[in-house]
Amino acid sequence: MLPPSRALFGLLLLGLATAACASDAPAKWGDWPKWGAQADGTYLNPVVPGDYSDLDCTRVGPDYYAISSTFQFSPGVVILHSRDLVSWTILGHVVTDLNQIGPDLDWTRMNRYGKGVWAGAIRFHAGKFWVFFGTPDEGYFMSTAANPAGPWEPLHAVLKGGGWDDCCPFWDDDGQGYLVGSNFRDGYKIHLWKLTADGRDLMADSDQVIHQSRGSEANKLYKFNGLYYHLFSENKSEGRTVIMERSKNIFGPYTESRQLSHADRAANEPNQGGLVQTEAGGWYFFTHHGTGAWEGRCASLLPVTWMDGWPIIGQVGPDGIGRMVWSGPLPLPGAPVAVPQSDDEFAATALPPQWEWNYQPRADHWSLTERPGFLRLHAFKPLRTDDVMSAGNTLTQRTMRTKENVATVALDLTGMADGQVAGLCHFAKDNGTLGVRQTGSALALEFTHGKKVVPGPAVTSKKIWLRSTWGLDGRSEFAYSTDGTTFVPFGEPYQLAWGSYRGDRIGLYSYNDKGDAGWVDADWFHYAYASPATAK
Repeated sequence: MLPPSRALFGLLLLGLATAACASDAPAKWGDWPKWGAQADGTYLNPVVPGDYSDLDCTRVGPDYYAISSTFQFSPGVVILHSRDLVSWTILGHVVTDLNQIGPDLDWTRMNRYGKGVWAGAIRFHAGKFWVFFGTPDEGYFMSTAANPAGPWEPLHAVLKGGGWDDCCPFWDDDGQGYLVGSNFRDGYKIHLWKLTADGRDLMADSDQVIHQSRGSEANKLYKFNGLYYHLFSENKSEGRTVIMERSKNIFGPYTESRQLSHADRAANEPNQGGLVQTEAGGWYFFTHHGTGAWEGRCASLLPVTWMDGWPIIGQVGPDGIGRMVWSGPLPLPGAPVAVPQSDDEFAATALPPQWEWNYQPRADHWSLTERPGFLRLHAFKPLRTDDVMSAGNTLTQRTMRTKENVATVALDLTGMADGQVAGLCHFAKDNGTLGVRQTGSALALEFTHGKKVVPGPAVTSKKIWLRSTWGLDGRSEFAYSTDGTTFVPFGEPYQLAWGSYRGDRIGLYSYNDKGDAGWVDADWFHYAYASPATAK
């Protein structure tokens, strides 16, 4: 990748972005009735108003691929695809079995809230895709695939041990590979290693610390015009900022450095992400907003302007440092508008990629084939009584922060058993559920918020529809229907929240405090949210 000279393209893009920046900034965080691709040839940030944290991005031909951290959710390391850096869909995942990382990510332990799969990087090298990532307790892992949609090779442990995060591979012009990463338990020292010839392991004797500063992590390595550039973020008095340093030697010393962007607390500190160049020559930074809100750490696209050999992120200020940009011209005008998938008719034999289980599921206790056209969730004991956060086989999606959100599931209760509970839930910091509980042979509706339980009316039908609605404020209201048409509100309004480094999730759950008994069948799940794809 070569940076443009100070750039006609960059200056034009900067001018357009600067003009739009102030007028399109939300009055407060989360107040964005529109987002993503717009009909007038521009885009509005965030480009994905959902929990896509710790982003990295690369381009292969006309296609862009990004990965995001997934913490305790399975499958792990979600992969996104785009043709224009603005419209993103969910392509797949890297890690099919979290037990490849460690047993605490399994349904039998569920002991990694806030941990599990943290940040990583995706690169294309030697005809295949490479993903490296870290977990704070287990170490660094990697996998490769010829097709980013999979299948991916079984995980390989690159470095075992706790305290490592935010790694990134890099291959030099001579084919030699390297890995850079931070040790947050050792003063955030940033290490650089050579990789073995097959790219799977570290050459231990090559280990060298190339940087250390307050909170230094979010590492990326690049090479531009013969110089090595190390991108990272660190904590300054203003907040977390993006920094870059460069050297003629990959191991340093990195004597030149520059701050690329301001923290911008009002914009929830955009910082961790990846630099990417379009086919037309433009440069962008695809990033998350690092301060979590109830939707999580959502994704924005910031223009990059090269100045004096440095890629300044966002609107360049009088001090030569970038600031948040809320809109700009589409990088590829006319590209199809697309948004992350959400609906599922459960008609296939595999779950589509928008779904992630809360921890590695109990594989023999869910099925799409026992009753074709339905998702069957068998019930079994949670690790803690009446606690959806410790119940295995809870199937989840990210919630989106848009002006209108309606998530509905159609359930068949025929297979339920005494002691079983099943329904629709939200969770992150705490949890809220609307479900059906069977006591003996009787069924009854039930709303919960954490430990608070609100009993509801008896359920006499074997079919029920459960719904959650929310808007930009994240205030969810539950409702139920016995005919699929008329919905009756039930329970208290539930405020979606941030917790364990994650935004809110909506999910389907089924457990039984009395043992392995009963099942519930989901006919379909529909989640409609306001988006560029639905705009009129």
